[in-house]
Amino acid sequence: MKIIRNGENPSMKGPEDWFTGDVIVDPLYQNVKNVAKGAAALVTFAAGARTAWHTHPAGQTLIVQSGLGWIQKEDGPIEEIKPGDIVYFEPNEKHWHGASAHKAMSHIAIQEEVNGEVVTWLEKVSEEQYQK
Repeated sequence: MKIIRNGENPSMKGPEDWFTGDVIVDPLYQNVKNVAKGAAALVTFAAGARTAWHTHPAGQTLIVQSGLGWIQKEDGPIEEIKPGDIVYFEPNEKHWHGASAHKAMSHIAIQEEVNGEVVTWLEKVSEEQYQK
């Protein structure tokens, strides 16, 4: 058994190449003892903040913790997400997620590794795409 104590994994600012706006990433776990091939993080988006378009080779699960968020898969409508909602993106499904325009949002993001890859980052979500 291992307990990862609060504070052992420091918070980090979401990299500008991957996010628009103010985003804080709190790692929860990652490749525990090279047995688990997954990772999870609590991600907090300020109002208007969001990811870039991206895909995950094994898909991604989001568990909304607080606030009001928006998600979108390629060629789909923007969907609203609220605390308690669970979202699953299919493997290699192009998508983005983040806060709504006027309310922050936090979610736990869980993804699995395939051949050493967890995510492929793509272009940023434009203001026009975000405001639709």
